[in-house]
Amino acid sequence: MKRLLILGGTADAAELAAKASVIEQIEVITSLAGRTRNPQVPTGMVRFGGFGGEAGLVTYLREAKIDLLIDATHPFAAQISWNAATAAARCDIPYLMFIRPVWLQVPGDEWIEVDNVEVAASVLPDFAKRVFLTIGRQQLAPFASLEGIWFLMRLIDPPAPDALVPPGMILCDRGPFALDNERQLLIEHQIDTLVSKNSGGDATYAKIIAARELGVKVVMVKRPPTPPAEKVSDLESAMQWLINQVC
Repeated sequence: MKRLLILGGTADAAELAAKASVIEQIEVITSLAGRTRNPQVPTGMVRFGGFGGEAGLVTYLREAKIDLLIDATHPFAAQISWNAATAAARCDIPYLMFIRPVWLQVPGDEWIEVDNVEVAASVLPDFAKRVFLTIGRQQLAPFASLEGIWFLMRLIDPPAPDALVPPGMILCDRGPFALDNERQLLIEHQIDTLVSKNSGGDATYAKIIAARELGVKVVMVKRPPTPPAEKVSDLESAMQWLINQVC
């Protein structure tokens, strides 16, 4: 029996945990950072909370006798991915990144690609008046000082009471989102610009399609660099990697 730790918090991670739990030779533990309320709890054992950096993760891997590590966190959870790669190397255990493909610009898209959220905020005053902001609740502050722009902010959970929040409206909701819903939001709130992280996947791609259809400009935040590691982008490949580790 080998112990697998999945660094989770995504739908991909939950699906992987369910599939991996069927393999008789594997005991699955999923770690959730605990940043969202009422998270979707995956199959198998679940651990909540952070590790305390790279050193804390190394300690956990050793004390919990983890044999295999899969990072299936959000593509923008950069720090945990770098910590995981280094910790796995220090503990000499097999490590895999399960990371969904990026969205690619297609004909009809009007994208401005930027390196981070701060740059996204800095370019908006040149053209935006009504913005659909879909970057999560932890990075609203860079947009709070912008004048003359109204924001529709979609978040899983509401921001903290003392958080800096841009002027506009907060909409708490969790994907996946249907195309009809996204199209209606853009029309109803007269959105001229969408700000999104390039998260990839199907759950939130409908907003990109709706923006394309309606001629809405998209400010797309590029993904942060990932550590050098073996990577797969689909569930089947991740499962094959697991099977190879236990056979």
